Amino acid sequence: MWSLHDDGGADNAVSTTRVKNKIHIRVGRVFSGRVLGVSLAALALGASVKPAAAQYVGHMSVFVADARTGAVLAQDNPDLQRYPASLTKLMTLYMTFKALRAGAISMDQAVPISIHAATREPSKLGLTPGAYLTVEQGILGLVTKSANDAACALGELIGGGDEERFAEMMTAQAHALGMTRTTFRNASGLPDPEQVTTARDLGILAERLIADFPEDYHYFSVPTFYFRGREIPNHNPMLRFYPGADGMKTGYTAQAGLNLVTSAIRNDVRLVGVVMGASSSAERSRTMAASLDQGFGAEGVPAVEYTTPVARPLILARSAAGRRRAMLMLAAASRGSRGTPLQVAEAPAASGKRKHSHLASVRLVSAHAPKSAAKHSHATHAAPAGKHSRSRT
Repeated sequence: MWSLHDDGGADNAVSTTRVKNKIHIRVGRVFSGRVLGVSLAALALGASVKPAAAQYVGHMSVFVADARTGAVLAQDNPDLQRYPASLTKLMTLYMTFKALRAGAISMDQAVPISIHAATREPSKLGLTPGAYLTVEQGILGLVTKSANDAACALGELIGGGDEERFAEMMTAQAHALGMTRTTFRNASGLPDPEQVTTARDLGILAERLIADFPEDYHYFSVPTFYFRGREIPNHNPMLRFYPGADGMKTGYTAQAGLNLVTSAIRNDVRLVGVVMGASSSAERSRTMAASLDQGFGAEGVPAVEYTTPVARPLILARSAAGRRRAMLMLAAASRGSRGTPLQVAEAPAASGKRKHSHLASVRLVSAHAPKSAAKHSHATHAAPAGKHSRSRT
């Protein structure tokens, strides 16, 4: 099995059977005229699909820029084309926020879980076919658990029931944003040799997420997501120790290495940083911290001392239940905050109107079942340093 972690995020394992299935699909596409230039002779001989030259584990790409001006403050191999792993979910979230802004979907809308979504490799929420979760719960599942099943379900919702169509929408949106060396093939970041991006392109995406959806950016800082009785921590290590860090996303696959996108703000200067291809979680965190420090220094922001883990505002999933349950959840969260868990995540829920509290406030919500599916029938990651025993993106 080829394993893929989201350093606390989406798992992505590709078996030999999946590769063979992909070959069969490609043969069908050749006959349908949709794909040209594929050698039938090679396929007939059972030749394996050759991956794009995108994996360079241990040979990192780094990109740091001022989120407001776009000025590049640090870079190293920023245009090397690589596998995004679970950083893919940043574009899935961009598309989700865009659909919310347009009124095409709503935060408390029920998202149906298809067999395809339920059978995505871990990391996942463990959703079952025929079940539902809300759009907001899906968002929280992505930013904390880096859940592949939730990512696929959101993609199917927005893509009219088809994840492949959604991936085409993602690619078109990426190119419209200026991400010219990026191609998406799925909503989660599970391994696909054609799903590639660059550190520079992801930096552009991070800048646009912040600028285009300021009302939704707070989701990236949630420390813990409470979902159906489970406490799901956020996989992003920078939230816990780097001064000023308040988002974004981790990613890992064996082919991609350990990836990370981070945004941090100090003295009213906001930076976005990207690190791709680290060999360990520690190397990834060190490289990100050093690169952001370099960026802040270039902007004239004084260095600050690193401290103990930063306390984050608690955001619990919106609740149809009473105050008693909300207070129980708040108490549980308070107990958990005394420790320093390796990963943290949380889940706000939505009301009919799109109102978002400030980061300093606390919203009490519970991850209950979404509104009746009958009303919504229309179409709609941290791995331990040095070892990655399971695959997550």
